[in-house]
Amino acid sequence: MSASMNPLAPHTLPWFVTAPGDTDWLYAVTTLVVVVCVVLLGVFFFWLHSLPERMGHKKLQFEIVAVLGLISLFTHQHIFWIIGLLLAVIEIPDILSPLRRIAAAAERVAGLPPGDAPLLPPPPEAAQQQAEPQPAARPVEHA
Repeated sequence: MSASMNPLAPHTLPWFVTAPGDTDWLYAVTTLVVVVCVVLLGVFFFWLHSLPERMGHKKLQFEIVAVLGLISLFTHQHIFWIIGLLLAVIEIPDILSPLRRIAAAAERVAGLPPGDAPLLPPPPEAAQQQAEPQPAARPVEHA
């Protein structure tokens, strides 16, 4: 008995249908493309996730933004990433530099060497008490 082909079946197969036992190249290429795309998508995700950290201007600002980025990465709460991005975009004004300049000018006016001024001077009464010892109290005599 010979197997005859159905007259309604096509005589040629499409290019993507492989013969039994042959390698399916379309499947292999598709698998490779999917793996590469998933890796590139992961790289893009982590690149985008580190965007606020790369935008941080100062050390303190950078550290706060980095902590917010880690919190958002581990908790999957996007609000932390958004807060970090907003904090990275906003330039925090430098408040300490003018205050340091004012302190240095005040030290120069007072005639102190720079950086040696105490944080708080002792009150004038305490300085006098340390300089002069108090006489011992005498008992009161009654007549």
